[in-house]
Amino acid sequence: MTELGNRLKEARLAKNLSLDDVQSMTKIQKRYLIGIEEGNYSSMPGNFYVRAFIKQYAEALQLNPDEIFETFKNDIPITHNEEITEQLSRVKSRKAISEGNSKFFDVLPKILIGVFVIGVAGLVYYLLYSHASSNSNDSINKVNNQAKLEKSQNLEQAKATEAKSSKTTKANNNSHDSKSSGDTAGDTKPKQDLKMVQTSGSNSTYTLSNTDKFEVKLVSNGETWVNIKNGKGYSFFQGMLTTNGTKSKTVDLSKENQAVLIVGKTLDTDIYVNDQKLEYAVAPSKMVTQRITIQYVPKNK
Repeated sequence: MTELGNRLKEARLAKNLSLDDVQSMTKIQKRYLIGIEEGNYSSMPGNFYVRAFIKQYAEALQLNPDEIFETFKNDIPITHNEEITEQLSRVKSRKAISEGNSKFFDVLPKILIGVFVIGVAGLVYYLLYSHASSNSNDSINKVNNQAKLEKSQNLEQAKATEAKSSKTTKANNNSHDSKSSGDTAGDTKPKQDLKMVQTSGSNSTYTLSNTDKFEVKLVSNGETWVNIKNGKGYSFFQGMLTTNGTKSKTVDLSKENQAVLIVGKTLDTDIYVNDQKLEYAVAPSKMVTQRITIQYVPKNK
């Protein structure tokens, strides 16, 4: 008995069918069914009928005939037409392999040329990229130098303004009598100078001068995330400010020369510098998250 015969017999018995039942279903004589299960095809009229009977037998047992023929092809005789087809297929395969080798050698020069072109293109791209990177670094250096120059000029201007204000105060004090001297000094006492000097995108830079105190206070009118750092990157506070929890945070930065304030939601956040409200250089409605840098120039410097 062949493996095919065992497979069909097991499927028949699993469905509780006898050979008589299968004969009734397929109209194939019982002796042919027995020959299929035993792998004895000599009693059948030809290979064509063997394959046809096996197909009908498999379909009656609800098996996939194509799967049966593929799985047990060594147990099933092939017809004359199939032998011819198989031989033609082998000849075509050999011819295809031969033609494929020939075409490969024909195409090989083109492949080499393509590789050369790609190599040249890669080299050109590398040179252009290196040149662009160099230009970009030069531009960044120019911007940094310009920023340093502007910072220096702003500091000098702040010192000049402070000196001028001090001279004006002294002159006013000398022109009044001793009784009104105290009141006049109070009226002419110079206020701190907090002004915006530069803005770019979400980044704004301010200078604070004419004061010996540098205290920053952030107040939340809703819910916002903030980070208060010095110029060296040390964070004095980082977290959420909410009206239901920590509403405000005050940090004394008098010993620092720079403060960096990162505000996650400017619409709900007010910034005070020594109790003076800082006006955003960029409207909160246009830029919700902003980075505020304050350069501090103490009075004694």
